[in-house]
Amino acid sequence: MISGIGGEILWIDLTRGKVEKRPVDEELVKDYLLGAGFLSKVLFDNIPLGIDPLSPQNVLGIATGLLTASMFPQASRHVVAALSPLTDIWGESHAAGFWGAELKLAGYDAIIFTGASSNPVYLNINDSDVDLLDADKIWGRDVFETDDYLKEKHSKRCRTLSIGQAGENLVRFAAVMNDRDRASARSGLGAVFGSKRLKAISVRGTGKIEVAEPKQYLARMDEFYQRMMANPFTPGRIKYGTTSLVELMQHIGRLPSYNMREGVFDAYQKISGQVITDKYLIKPRSDWSCLQRCGRFTTVRQGPYAYVGGSPEFETQTSLGSRCGNDNIESVLFGHHLANIYGMDTISLGATISWAMEAWDEGLLTSDDTGGVDLSWGNHETIVKLIKMIAMREGFGDILAEGSARAAQKIGRGTERFVMAVKKQEIAGQEPRAQKSMGLAAVTSARGADHLYAFPVLDEAGFDDDIRKRFGEQYLPEMTDRLSPKYKGIMVKECEDFMVMVESVGLCKYGTQIPPEFFYDDIALALKLHNGLDLTANDLKTIGERVVNLNRLFNVLRGVTRQDDQLPKRLTDDPLPRGPSKGEVVELNEMLDEYYDTRGWDLKTGIPLLSTMKRLGLEREGKDVAIPDE
Repeated sequence: MISGIGGEILWIDLTRGKVEKRPVDEELVKDYLLGAGFLSKVLFDNIPLGIDPLSPQNVLGIATGLLTASMFPQASRHVVAALSPLTDIWGESHAAGFWGAELKLAGYDAIIFTGASSNPVYLNINDSDVDLLDADKIWGRDVFETDDYLKEKHSKRCRTLSIGQAGENLVRFAAVMNDRDRASARSGLGAVFGSKRLKAISVRGTGKIEVAEPKQYLARMDEFYQRMMANPFTPGRIKYGTTSLVELMQHIGRLPSYNMREGVFDAYQKISGQVITDKYLIKPRSDWSCLQRCGRFTTVRQGPYAYVGGSPEFETQTSLGSRCGNDNIESVLFGHHLANIYGMDTISLGATISWAMEAWDEGLLTSDDTGGVDLSWGNHETIVKLIKMIAMREGFGDILAEGSARAAQKIGRGTERFVMAVKKQEIAGQEPRAQKSMGLAAVTSARGADHLYAFPVLDEAGFDDDIRKRFGEQYLPEMTDRLSPKYKGIMVKECEDFMVMVESVGLCKYGTQIPPEFFYDDIALALKLHNGLDLTANDLKTIGERVVNLNRLFNVLRGVTRQDDQLPKRLTDDPLPRGPSKGEVVELNEMLDEYYDTRGWDLKTGIPLLSTMKRLGLEREGKDVAIPDE
């Protein structure tokens, strides 16, 4: 019997309004863990080929990790997954907060939704009581209003997960929000909620977590806490969160600006973490068992952008700021708040607006297209106005709600060349010409352009010793050089395997990947003491690799090959025009060859080789794929 988990999986048939409880399959856990690994396997087996992601045939999953709700530092994570309406391939997103821990304390490790309701509903969980209830009174309300309503009706102590109007209106980059302003943002999974007429999940859990070896567990967790607090990165993370990354990225020429035309932004100080901390910060905030407290509460006290709420992190500072040529920090703060209320991914939101701004700047979009909306660079009033228009699908916002790739396809006129996306998902705030590993990670990620699937930050700045310990002296100095493409395929492969495993046990990437405080051995020990699982570090490495390959098979079955693992030509062909990384492009094919070879994938097609599938026990999953032999 596995300790430290809820023990049951909820299967919800929305078409019939049926709730079923199933015990956790312990053999499945040993092969895939929980969280991202568990959902990868369950959805691979249950999502049919050839369906529309917004149809009832799509299957939606939410899962906690094996360590979620534990005392391990920052064990706060849950994962949401489905076939993505933005990319039409594997869709996955993660969030912290307290909702996942509350679900575990109610006795459940995951929820799987099938079918679609004919009328708006929400799921209410109160320990063993699980009910689908009418959501007519909250359909049409924003995320904060929904949270208020559910707390008033059920319990002030319940935790809520919901969509806003963006999800209801099937915006293709709609987010799933929990604890008001924590977002499972990427892949457009809020639109899957909307298509299923599923508004929210409220949870109240009063159960206990049984630990396998309590005395050793407490002693080791105390040691882990001391290690985390002693790390030199922790004080800065507490003080600034991720907002100070604006200064770092400007310094190395990696701050996406003007729709990724450039990697520096002259007015970066106006949108910096220092400005947010000095003028707008109320206090840091933490999630379950979080020591670094990178969340923020902020406020703009007066004027058109007045609000009180969660603060943007780095990605929003660049997506609604430098990426749009916008140096008005109050509009960035307020825009982030609006995105939380309506429930939208700020990365795709800002990137789609910046695509439109560049098309406007080039004369390919006019006021006739936009309904009179002025899309000049840096027009902060337009940026804020468009956020509501997109969420409500009003006017030109209806086109932008499709995401930049589909919007460009509809507009045409050469606007396609300004789309900064991979597999139809917009690239995050990571200028890959200034850090080559990020360029490779964007194309190999299972969910389309993404920096978190691999999160290869070890070559970013100052982690030379960690690379030496993790990979070996033979890869230096090239692997530590962010501008060298050499050995980046090896690094990205290893980082993907590790990060997928981290998302399967429910831990934050801060504390595992950066600062590199806890690695495979530490997590294996925690799983033994907390869950009673005898998994070695090598077992965990194999599980991570298995999940990445299963995600690849999921996409290969939907037509993805090497020809889809490509960056926009701007990033591979046009050198950065200025800044510390001036003259750089991404040498993608060189890195991709190394990555495929390291992974055991066919160099021509990007399909996993038969020997790789056999080694990972995925022969059955690959039976319908034309898997190349050696």
